[in-house]
Amino acid sequence: MKVIALGSGTSQGVPMIGCQCDVCTSTDARDKRLRSSVYVESEEVKVLIDIGPDFRRQFLDNKLDSVDLVLVTHEHNDHIIGLDDIRSINFIQNKSIPLYAEERVATQLRDRFAYAFNSSIPGLPKVDLIHVESPFQYKDLNIIPVRVMHGNLPIYAYRINDFSYITDASKIEEDSMELLKGSKIIIINALRIQQHPTHYNLEECLEVIEALDPERAYITHISHSMGMTEDWSMTLPDNVYPLIDGMHIEI
Repeated sequence: MKVIALGSGTSQGVPMIGCQCDVCTSTDARDKRLRSSVYVESEEVKVLIDIGPDFRRQFLDNKLDSVDLVLVTHEHNDHIIGLDDIRSINFIQNKSIPLYAEERVATQLRDRFAYAFNSSIPGLPKVDLIHVESPFQYKDLNIIPVRVMHGNLPIYAYRINDFSYITDASKIEEDSMELLKGSKIIIINALRIQQHPTHYNLEECLEVIEALDPERAYITHISHSMGMTEDWSMTLPDNVYPLIDGMHIEI
C-alpha cells in the first residue's frame, strides 16, 4: 500500500496570501504546503481522504486521474470545497463515486452543493453519499472511522489497514486511541509550536505519537506559525518526520 501526500498545510495553506514572514517567503520547497489531503493506493483501491480547494492542482501535480472512493473527515471548507472538481474523474471513469461521511457532514455537502444533488443537468459532480459510522471492508482495505475531537466538533480520523490518518484533532479519547494502536504508519496534525484551542500543537502531537508508538509518524496540517521546516524538523524524534507535499510513503 502507498500513501501520497497531496497537501500538508492548514486551511489557508503556506504561503498565506499577503504574508511576508520568513516561512511564507521561503524558497525551500518543504515550506510550500497545499491544503491537507492524502491519496491511498492499494493493489485494488484508490482512496482520496478529503477533497479541499487544492484538489485539482494536487491531482495535476501528482499525475493522478482516478478515485474509487472518497473519505471525508469533516465539513470545514478546506476538507470538502473541491468537490465540484470531481467531475473530471466522473468523466474519465464514467460513473458516480462513493463518498463516505458521517450524517452531519453529508447534510452540509447537500447544502453547499445543492445543485449537484437536486438536478440532473449533465456535467455536474456525481457522488453517492454514504453515511459512515462503523468499520467496513472495501475490497482489500479494512476502513475504520475513528472519532476524534476538533475543539468541540466531533470529526473522523481514518484507519486503513496498518495506516492511520488524523487531521485537525485536538483530543483523542482512550477508546479511539485503542483503535489507532498497532498502526505502522501514522499521519497526524500539529498546527504550530504554541498551543491552540482546536488543533494539537507540536508538543501535544508528539505525545500522541509516543503513546501510539508507530514505526513511523508524519506531521501534517502545518501552519506558517510552526516556523521553517528546516529548523523545527531537526527537533523531532528519529521516527517522526514532517509531511511534505508530494511525498510517497510505502506501507
